[in-house]
Amino acid sequence: MENTVLGIGSRVSHPEFGKGVIVNVTSEKFVITFIEHGIREILRTFPNLEIIDVADPSGDLISLQDVEETLLKILRKWSDLQEVVPLADKWRGGKLAFQPADVTKKGYEMMIDIFFHKIVMVRDRIRVMEQKINSSKLGDDEKVDLQQYITRIYGSLTSFNVLFKNKDDNFVGSGRDE
Repeated sequence: MENTVLGIGSRVSHPEFGKGVIVNVTSEKFVITFIEHGIREILRTFPNLEIIDVADPSGDLISLQDVEETLLKILRKWSDLQEVVPLADKWRGGKLAFQPADVTKKGYEMMIDIFFHKIVMVRDRIRVMEQKINSSKLGDDEKVDLQQYITRIYGSLTSFNVLFKNKDDNFVGSGRDE
C-alpha cells in the first residue's frame, strides 16, 4: 500500500471499522467515513488498510460536505440501514384516532410518531423493491412497467406528505406536482 496514492472517493476496508470511503487526505492521514463507525482519521502508514477501489487523487476537488452528502445517499441507497426521517414538529406527541361509523364499536388511537415510522418503513421497502427491479435480469419493457406501478404507489401515498418535516422526504408520484 505504500506505493499506492489514494484520492478522495477511494473505497477501503479497515480490520476494525469495516468498509469506508476516503473523504479527505492530508500529508499524514486519511479521513475516512465508515458505514457503521462514522468518520475516523487513519494514518496513511497504517499497514492493514485494504484498498477496495482507488480514486484518482488528481483533478477537481470537491468539498468534504459534498463528499459526505453523496456518500450518505449511496450508503442509504445500497444498505439495509433505515434513514432517519423527521416527523413535522406540529405532529410530535400527537395521536391518530380511528372512529368507526357504528358508535357501539370501540375506536382506536395510535401515536402519530408510530404511524409515521410505519409509513417511512413502507417507503424504504418500496425503494428496496425498486432497486431490486432495476438490478434484475428482467427486460427493459418489464422494468419500465414495474417502475410505473411503483410510481403510482408513490402517488397513492402523497396524502401522507403532510407528516414529513422536510419536503425532500415526501412521496412523489407521476402527474401533477404534489
